[in-house]
Amino acid sequence: MGGILIDQALPHKRIDQIDPFLLVHHLEIHQAGGARAQDLGVPPHPHRGFAPVTFVLKGAVPHRDSTDVSSIVHAGGTQWMHAGRGIVHSERPPKEIAEKGGNWELIQFWVNTPAAHKMSDPHYHPLQKEDTPSTLVDQDRVEVGVVAGSFGSLSGPINTFTNILALRLNFEADGTVDIPIPQSYNGFVYLLDGGLVFNDQTSLQAKDLAQLANDGETIRLRATEQTRAILLAGEPIGEPLATYGPFVMNSQAEIMQAMRDYQLGKMGTLEEKFD
Repeated sequence: MGGILIDQALPHKRIDQIDPFLLVHHLEIHQAGGARAQDLGVPPHPHRGFAPVTFVLKGAVPHRDSTDVSSIVHAGGTQWMHAGRGIVHSERPPKEIAEKGGNWELIQFWVNTPAAHKMSDPHYHPLQKEDTPSTLVDQDRVEVGVVAGSFGSLSGPINTFTNILALRLNFEADGTVDIPIPQSYNGFVYLLDGGLVFNDQTSLQAKDLAQLANDGETIRLRATEQTRAILLAGEPIGEPLATYGPFVMNSQAEIMQAMRDYQLGKMGTLEEKFD
């Protein structure tokens, strides 16, 4: 994507989507340094009709968009952007990593938006690690960070149009956590690295995605080694889906309109500024 090699866990040849989740991309690279940030990453591009979300794992991710919002989110933080009727943004490494080199890792997933809200105003919510509610369980062997939804007494700060549970999970070896999830939710667990046993039955390794089976109200995850993972679950939207590149709508006519609106500048423009 944009000349960058990524791991794509979703869509897969056997799974088009896990409603309301449409895409999962995992990027992990080492920048050699000696470059300019404006020559790396993904240049300005549009979105409409869904929420592209980025969990920053290593390094940092600057955010610039056509609503004149700019920020930088560091490792452990989250960028949650509701594209609404249209927004243009860029995704690039920070200046320090571009120039001096370093590790850059992130995972991005797309959350569909119901038709009633696809043309709402775009908005962006940066969430730093220190502002992400978290708790330690199982004798401090599992850290659970709550970005959206709730876990125990914690509630994530991100407001969503449908019910979403988004958790960041860090395990020590043998750490175990039970996570309540409504049976009506669709969802999955994705491993960044390490190993997990899913519901005491299925062994998962790095970059595996395990889809929830909608057959219970709780899942159990046990780490076989030090492990990082994410869990995403949500109420399915169940509406017709039409997609084309960065646009996610309900009909082909709406996709064509999105393309015209972007070409006419109705999603705004982004002129990036670099130090």
